[in-house]
Amino acid sequence: MNTDVSRFDYSELAQWAQSCLTNCGASGEVARHVAYYLLEGDLLGFSTHGLIRLLNNCQWLKDGKSLPKGQPVVLSERAAVANWDAQFLPGPYVVPQAVNAACEMAKQAGTGTVVLRRSQHVASLAAYLTIATDKGMAVNLMCSTPGQKAVAPFGGKEAVFSPNPFAVGVPSSKEPMLFDISFSMTAAGKVRQAKANGENLPYKALIKPNGEWTDDPLSFFESPGSAIAPLGGEQLGYKGYGLTLFSEIWSMALAQYGRVQGAEDGDANTVWVQVIDPEAFGDKAEFLKQVDRLLDDARNSAPADPELPVRVPGEAALARKREQLKKGVVYAPSTLKVLKRCAEFCEVELPTAASG
Repeated sequence: MNTDVSRFDYSELAQWAQSCLTNCGASGEVARHVAYYLLEGDLLGFSTHGLIRLLNNCQWLKDGKSLPKGQPVVLSERAAVANWDAQFLPGPYVVPQAVNAACEMAKQAGTGTVVLRRSQHVASLAAYLTIATDKGMAVNLMCSTPGQKAVAPFGGKEAVFSPNPFAVGVPSSKEPMLFDISFSMTAAGKVRQAKANGENLPYKALIKPNGEWTDDPLSFFESPGSAIAPLGGEQLGYKGYGLTLFSEIWSMALAQYGRVQGAEDGDANTVWVQVIDPEAFGDKAEFLKQVDRLLDDARNSAPADPELPVRVPGEAALARKREQLKKGVVYAPSTLKVLKRCAEFCEVELPTAASG
């Protein structure tokens, strides 16, 4: 563990975040959800999409770019699908509602799908997976950003797409499998984090306007700036390119709200939520038996490095969550700086942190 960090008591931090949000006009219910799911991102280790985004949420509330209360509008609906307009309600408030609604559909129809347009930034998709897995259901989430161009198509050097995340949650007899990635080589938040920490990216994930590949995050913020490469990079980026198109069509096109209508929507997202009830396909115990065997086979695979055993997606994240709930939520100096700015902006004193 990096000793140059600060730890905060989870309960104190949650209350502080809620107070910041209510001071900026959020209703109690909105504040509770946004604080909880931003913190959930931090607990699971998605620090670029955790409380570091609280300041943005508070600014959007103050500026009227995010609704402080209300409900999504149902635009169309059938037995197992729905299209919602979130009306710029905070993502951590509306996405849990969409997952729960999809779970209810799945109980009746075996599957449920909700697409959301105009959801203010949703933060970490991983934070919402256990809503479904705790109910014994499988879930996949994707989101895109109509107002953002940061990722180049394979073979190109000009940004066209957003760095679209994709997440999957699957129940097992033990802990769920939790998987959250971006269809780009890196997320824009990780580029910002590298810049804030004065570090290069761990690999060449950016393409400069002259076509040169680089790991320098500063190039992303130049004018003109570099573009993020699709997942797979210089040789195999056609894979990430195809998946990026998939994610934007499944979210923006099905929601009927994308780059045509939402080019000025800033960080607001279009979201895809799909839940599957394994019991609709047969015996639940048999499903879990198959999942358990797959996960055990992966864990028991001979590791390339004996010191680094094979892990199942989500194991490290859930262990990190348990550790932080017990010992305190960890923040690096660059994130702590943003939290202090948020405390000043909202006029709510940040809880006292213990070093190390």
